[in-house]
Amino acid sequence: MEVKVCVGSACYVKGSHEVIEALQEFIKMYHLEKQVVLKAAFCLGHCTEAVSVEIDGTVYGVPKEGVKDFFDQQIYRSVRPCK
Repeated sequence: MEVKVCVGSACYVKGSHEVIEALQEFIKMYHLEKQVVLKAAFCLGHCTEAVSVEIDGTVYGVPKEGVKDFFDQQIYRSVRPCK
């Protein structure tokens, strides 16, 4: 899975750096380094919804306070091993 976090002006001001750091921590905490590739991207075209995060062509607005919920719902749920 490729996850792109916008680091353009609007997203940077709204905390994209903190979103990236939090996602890096969650990916490492859950040992998902082989399943999830985290990248920075310039302007995903959704500036009013900043911080913009794209997964598989879908762009989400992720506030820095909501990173854990976003990770759980959109990333972990998609890549966790089936039991």
